[in-house]
Amino acid sequence: MSDTDVTRVTHRIDVAAPADAVYRIVSDVSLWPLYFPPTVRAERTAGDDSDERIRIWAVAHGEVRTWESRRRLDRAAREVRFEQTRPSDPVAAMGGRWEVRERGDGDCTVVLDHHYRAVGDDPSALARIADAVETNSVSELSHLRLAAERAGSEDELLLDFSDTEVIPGPAADVYDFLYDAAKWPERLPHVVRLDLRENVTGLQYMEMDTRAPDGSVHTTVSGRVCTPGRRIVYKQTRLPPVLRAHNGEWLLEDAGDGTVRVTARHQVVLNPEGIAALPEPPASLGAARDAVRHSLGSNSRATLARAKAFATAR
Repeated sequence: MSDTDVTRVTHRIDVAAPADAVYRIVSDVSLWPLYFPPTVRAERTAGDDSDERIRIWAVAHGEVRTWESRRRLDRAAREVRFEQTRPSDPVAAMGGRWEVRERGDGDCTVVLDHHYRAVGDDPSALARIADAVETNSVSELSHLRLAAERAGSEDELLLDFSDTEVIPGPAADVYDFLYDAAKWPERLPHVVRLDLRENVTGLQYMEMDTRAPDGSVHTTVSGRVCTPGRRIVYKQTRLPPVLRAHNGEWLLEDAGDGTVRVTARHQVVLNPEGIAALPEPPASLGAARDAVRHSLGSNSRATLARAKAFATAR
């Protein structure tokens, strides 16, 4: 790429946390689905802690997109350089750099650079890319700051739990029930409404209204990455006010004797401000954890029970 062909943009933010703690989040992509709202799934596919290849699935413009990048990590300089190896249309090229600069007072500044080109240098595509880079960069930096600055209270706010059901029948039947979410309003009593978009097979974007055990209805927006017969990973990008993050997965494993073990896992970060603003807030953070566990677990167990009935009937 020549300098005349490429668009360059820089975003930065000051963080009241040690530079090493911030760099840890930037360098470990396995943490990104928990801390960065657009990221549905992220994993290292090859390499090591100095030179790696990663794959990311993220929500942008009302759909789930995926790409692969190569990253070069310099822990001493607290710098990560990245370049997409398989850009997704309309992106022709995309790369940049994270840099965490120590300020000498125990705080730091994070600088996020991007350079990119659109396919065919199309102006409308370039505007679309610019909007996505702006939106996601601002969101990622603000949530990076929030994650680093709340590190001391993370154990109290993080909730990780699962429910499991062993279902007779092939995994394909259970997977079909979980994958075909467009039919959930007909099949699941707690789902009031669901709009689903799937421009690329296996990459789903959905808006859903669900009824909680107390009768209240909440609207969530999620991105889902579906691996046929094995796994559906999802991330809620619009959340109820009591949550800062909610990631989950449906995992299907052969349990032997013609049965399949299905696990519904949730990883949640509570939002103390949202909890306190409730009309009748829980008496303690522990009570809030219990209430969230009950609400999400009830819906998962109801879905597992209906999936079991569906597979058994088949």
